[in-house]
Amino acid sequence: MASSSQTPHFHLNPEKSKPFQRKSRNHRNVNFQWNFGIRKLILRKSQGLSVLSSSSSSTHFSNSQLHGLCANGKLEEAIKLVTSMRELRVSVDEDAFVALVRLCEWKRAHEEGSKVYDIAMGSMSSLGVELGNAFLAMFVRFGNLVDAWYVFGKMSERDLFSWNVLVGGYAKQGYFDEAMCLYHRMLWVGGVKPDVYTFPCVLRTCGGIPDLARGREVHVHVVRFGYELEIDVVNALITMYVKCGDVKSARLVFDRMPRRDLISWNAMISGYFENSMCCEGLELFFAMRGLSVDPDLMTMTSVISACELLGDGRLGRDIHAYVITSGFAVDMSVCNSLTQMYLYAGSWREAEKVFSRMGRKDIVSWTTMISGYEFNFLPGKAIDAYRMMDQDCVKPDEIAVAAVLSACATLGDLDTGVELHKLAIKTRLVSYVIVANNLINMYSKCKCIDKALDVFHNIPRKNVISWTSIIAGLRLNNRCFEALIFFRLMKMTLQPNAITLTAALAACARIGALMCGKEIHAHVLRTGVGLDDFLPNALLDMYVRCGRMNIAWNLFNSQKNDVSSWNILLTGYSERGEGSVVVELFDRMVMSRVRPDEITFISLLCGCSKSQMVKEGLIYFSRMEEYGVTPNLKHYACVVDLLGRAGELEEAHSFIQRMPVVPDPAVWGALLNACRIHRDIKLGELSAKRIFEVDKESVGYYILLCNLYADCNKWRDVARVRRMMKENGLTVDAGCSWVEVKGKVHAFLSDDKYHPQIKEINTVLERFYEKMSEVGITKTSSMGEAEISRDEIFCGHSERKAIAFGLINTVPGMPIWVTKNLSMCESCHDTVKFISKTVRREISVRDAEHFHHFRDGECSCGD
Repeated sequence: MASSSQTPHFHLNPEKSKPFQRKSRNHRNVNFQWNFGIRKLILRKSQGLSVLSSSSSSTHFSNSQLHGLCANGKLEEAIKLVTSMRELRVSVDEDAFVALVRLCEWKRAHEEGSKVYDIAMGSMSSLGVELGNAFLAMFVRFGNLVDAWYVFGKMSERDLFSWNVLVGGYAKQGYFDEAMCLYHRMLWVGGVKPDVYTFPCVLRTCGGIPDLARGREVHVHVVRFGYELEIDVVNALITMYVKCGDVKSARLVFDRMPRRDLISWNAMISGYFENSMCCEGLELFFAMRGLSVDPDLMTMTSVISACELLGDGRLGRDIHAYVITSGFAVDMSVCNSLTQMYLYAGSWREAEKVFSRMGRKDIVSWTTMISGYEFNFLPGKAIDAYRMMDQDCVKPDEIAVAAVLSACATLGDLDTGVELHKLAIKTRLVSYVIVANNLINMYSKCKCIDKALDVFHNIPRKNVISWTSIIAGLRLNNRCFEALIFFRLMKMTLQPNAITLTAALAACARIGALMCGKEIHAHVLRTGVGLDDFLPNALLDMYVRCGRMNIAWNLFNSQKNDVSSWNILLTGYSERGEGSVVVELFDRMVMSRVRPDEITFISLLCGCSKSQMVKEGLIYFSRMEEYGVTPNLKHYACVVDLLGRAGELEEAHSFIQRMPVVPDPAVWGALLNACRIHRDIKLGELSAKRIFEVDKESVGYYILLCNLYADCNKWRDVARVRRMMKENGLTVDAGCSWVEVKGKVHAFLSDDKYHPQIKEINTVLERFYEKMSEVGITKTSSMGEAEISRDEIFCGHSERKAIAFGLINTVPGMPIWVTKNLSMCESCHDTVKFISKTVRREISVRDAEHFHHFRDGECSCGD
């Protein structure tokens, strides 16, 4: 180890790396002599004799004992002896120190190694080459670069081994710049020439940065010092070039090699794969086989990964057949790679076959299957695999827990999610940010947003995904106001990515926060983030939902449009009830050679439905398969809504009965809504019966039935339905409306009594009510108590307060834009119509179903 030409080895073999060992004596005899020697030294001390006056034979005897203990691996006894020798001021030979340090390194004894270091430094002002190298090797192996650097500085002389060890230590821990600086100091200050062990380490450093310019410089040094034919150095050159992305130079080096080993082939083949040049890598693999060079496990796992990246199932099966014939099928890592290849190619059944034939499965095997099931949209199987893993007594790691949590989020399986949360806390896996992020996602999708917030606040180092998950979760749980607050907090510490901005834009769209949306738009234009991704469509959706169709059209015309862009515009005009525009836009879309999808036809049919365009809607429904779209339940629900809104209730009912698939609650819900509009109790009750046979938890259907009974003055039935809701533990969200004034969004709840301007708001509304009474609009005041109670629950009238606030705080003539979480009731609709005519302002209200644009006492929805 002390030789200057040796490599800095960090994994010592105890049988080969102990040149200092001597033939050990009988164990009992060694212990006896050690105890006898210590007693003699203690006796001399008790007689007043100093350690300095001890005879040279005693010093030699103690060092000999230390050598013997080190040779026999007796670290604890050796530490006791060297401690006693220090107390008795008996000098320790450098060779004895070297033996003890190497023993500490071999046994990974961090604490004992530091203690030996302290003892040595207490008796020496500087370190010799051999002892210094021993300490360097020990501290580098322990990952203690601080003490390693200090040892390096205390060495009176340094040889090539000293430099190699320290450069390797810094490179191994990722301090690539520091490693390169040390290399240059070695060349120009240390006066030491690099050897065959120096260059692989330095070249790995250049690849780790990656820094192609420095790598080329080191390549020049390789040639200058005559190591261009050393196979280990050339292999490191190939690895450096592929890590730096210069595959062409790597191939030139590879082709010029007079002799290649398997590492050379693996470095070049895997280099192609790492740089997304899978075809070239596979060609080289087949060339290697043509030269009768047998692959190893690393080769096969790389080739299988390439098949996964290419998505070539046929090639993957051929490689699988080769794996079987060449005997690699028994290796667990190869089977894991095969399983992953099949899963990510969509052939999950083939993956199951490989998995079931594995003789032994590790955590990677189980994690691959769980993640693969989740990737193939099979969350139920992912959870089943987790249960089987638990039965197999395999403890999950952070990747497995994260994958199962993702499956729970997809299924809404809160019980399993909570179970995993407890396991993560018990095993401390919750400290991994990937687990915490998936917990946030799971709780958000299971409607437990407060628990998601608890997890988020307990993450010590939040990354972009943490913030994005909580922002998206708050948006999903209709807490968009808080989502935008978190978005602003995030921007103080981290740069949001395209997914974060998309989640924030969705929150802006939900509550009509136009100014915040414009700020995000400006950020996108300034930074260019996500411009080639889905972010432009998120911006388009925000402008459409905020009612700014002119800006939306400008954005639409300035970007490359896909089917999603067209669908956003179609949906926007459909919500406004502008069916003719929707039809015209669809025709333009087809002429632009953009192929419509399922969502396109949902928007098209909804637009026709709201505009009473029954004939056109039925024609488009019949032509769906011409565009390669097979009607699903959502399309059938749209047709029922189309017929029902037009008053053709019996035809709508007959359509349901003729459906080739079993109607779901949404289809019957469309008929129930039509019955509410046309006050058909008999058919409405039939629809409700069919719905509640399948779905008793969706509050929207209860609201529709209540409204049907209320519109028909069946107040006892209204009370009965509300009792059903109470018995099933269902509640209606409190009415909330948002209005943006001077760039700031203000929220108003139905029973809001704490707004700073609530008195002024109520005064303004009372004046409008008085004026409505004066002109004979008495509908609001003449409603019965039951009807008023119904409207308070299912509407809340919060939009009135938002509109009054807008009138107070904006200049005359300025349009007012309000967003509401529930549907407007008829009373609010009439009130806003009156206000728009009285104040001569345009008022837009986007509720849960429609986009209402009030102007001069008229509404765009046509009442």
